[in-house]
Amino acid sequence: MNAKQQGFTLVELVVVIVILGILAATAIPKFVDMSVEAGNAAAQGVAGAIASGTATNSAARLVGNSNGVQVNAANVCTHTILQPYVSGVTLATAAGATSSNSTFNVQGTGDCSGTAPTATCTVQGSKGVAQNATVVCAR
Repeated sequence: MNAKQQGFTLVELVVVIVILGILAATAIPKFVDMSVEAGNAAAQGVAGAIASGTATNSAARLVGNSNGVQVNAANVCTHTILQPYVSGVTLATAAGATSSNSTFNVQGTGDCSGTAPTATCTVQGSKGVAQNATVVCAR
């Protein structure tokens, strides 16, 4: 029985390990940067929910629906005013990033007390930068 054994040489294995190491070294920084992008996307989602919720509320007020609520404060960028228009997250009135992935800080001086149809607030989560949220005033 003189069967010839076949396998990989040590040089081939080292080459494969080096190639895998190079691929890993280029891929890992891409995944590390994704957390900031995810934070920005989450804040944009909350800002969009605020815009959509306040627009729906304003439309309800315009057609005389009793479910529509007045949004006409001098500063609408507070968690007490905007929290009813989002679900699944908690809004807080503060500046800067939060320590929680489910809490978003709302800030700004969006004024709905005059005749302006909209006001702008900023929303920021635990990662990323603040995103603009358009609040549709309802009188």
